[in-house]
Amino acid sequence: MPGVVLSTLNAKYIHPAFGLRYLLANMGELRACTRILEFEIQRRPVDIVGDLLEADPGIVGFGVYIWNAAQTLEVVAALKRLRPDITVVLGGPEVSHEIEDQPLVALADHIVTGEADLTFPALCARLLAGDRPETKVIHSPVPDPAGIRLPYDLYDEDDVAHRVIYVEASRGCPFTCEFCLSALEVPVRQFPLEPFLAAMERLLERGVTQFKFVDRTFNLNLKTGRAILEFFLERMRPGLFVHFEMIPDRLPQGLREIVAKFPPGTLQFEVGIQTFNPEVAALISRRQDYDRLEDNFRFLREHTGVHLHADLIVGLPGETLESFGAGFDRLVALEPQEIQVGILKRLRGTPIVRHDAEWAMVYNPAPPYEILRNRQLSFADLQRLRTFARYWDLVGNSGNFGRSVRLLWRDSGSPFSAFLAFSDWLFVRTRARHGIALARLIELLHTHLVGELGLPSNEAADALWDDCLTASRNDIPPFLREALPLRQPPPRSSNRKEGPKRQARHVG
Repeated sequence: MPGVVLSTLNAKYIHPAFGLRYLLANMGELRACTRILEFEIQRRPVDIVGDLLEADPGIVGFGVYIWNAAQTLEVVAALKRLRPDITVVLGGPEVSHEIEDQPLVALADHIVTGEADLTFPALCARLLAGDRPETKVIHSPVPDPAGIRLPYDLYDEDDVAHRVIYVEASRGCPFTCEFCLSALEVPVRQFPLEPFLAAMERLLERGVTQFKFVDRTFNLNLKTGRAILEFFLERMRPGLFVHFEMIPDRLPQGLREIVAKFPPGTLQFEVGIQTFNPEVAALISRRQDYDRLEDNFRFLREHTGVHLHADLIVGLPGETLESFGAGFDRLVALEPQEIQVGILKRLRGTPIVRHDAEWAMVYNPAPPYEILRNRQLSFADLQRLRTFARYWDLVGNSGNFGRSVRLLWRDSGSPFSAFLAFSDWLFVRTRARHGIALARLIELLHTHLVGELGLPSNEAADALWDDCLTASRNDIPPFLREALPLRQPPPRSSNRKEGPKRQARHVG
């Protein structure tokens, strides 16, 4: 019997294909003749085709996402030219909506839309039996999580040792935010808790210490959320790190009590705020209680060791540069360890398109479909904010500049205005958004603090030196040694904070 290959192109090696493992776990009688071949988008498409042909499959199923659509098109085009007899089946969010004019869809034999855990195996069984469906597009009914076989035993030893381990206790989202594909999903569905926790136990026994929950709303169900937190707290060990996405304005006392018991740096909450402008939030159908949100942030920062990663979006309809800046300042005042500044993307199928005419929304037609301009923000404005977002990630989020970055706005009062000025200055001097060596970035920040803001050289250097120590850097840049000749370099040490490196830098 010809085999089935499940394939996708991952953004990076550390990100394993969670969806492919679900498909393999549910292949039933076909599991023995099915294998996963996953690649990275940096590989040449012709080399990927070579690996696929070497497997000699009868069916190849590709997971298509916003980050790999262009590369997958090249792979499928070459594969069909060389072996038109191979049946190509596409699935994933990028080919589940607005598929009529996609060249990739035209090349494929079948498209499976929606959650394909059970539909794809059934399709493969029909195809291998010679019973080809008449329709090209096959719509998956929403599966009951209780009927899906869990994929966690399919993480191999290499995954356990070197990759992010994705898990989920639920699917769906209760919200209808128009920029997000979750707005199209049915309400939240829970996986049966006991078998899920048993699978987590097996992963822990195999040495997994970093778990990334992809649930959109881990804290929606108090009973389930508390049970999962208690499970990990009872099994606390060095290096354990668990990531959750949380609803920002929902943190009842039952969850607060258990969250406060975790050691610093072992929990990360990704908090999607997106905008602090209530009029913008109403436009995009996002419900949010800002008073409760701020109270939850204050509790988490003052009474827990949770690492907070908060999201804001640039380019939403109705959001001006000034209102985004005010929201950014408001968020900085809440002191999350990281603020991700994302650029609005027009994902296929999302209702955000209803604002295109009124707000003059213009998007890049190529993935990742980022906003190019709108009524409030010109293309030049958005280019500035893209640069701002990149530099904020390098300086504000990295944990390398925890003390010194705050000197940028100490006297101005507005983190957004101060950092935007620094971002403009830095881009003029480097003309680069990537590839800036850390040592050079340290020196450039010192130059800006002293030359542009008028801070005493030794004060700026002292803050940067402390940041080097916090980030466990032994190689103090030479200019800092010259500026602070009386300070001694730290002794070389093999001691390392537990958990992911970036988050560990934020732990006091």
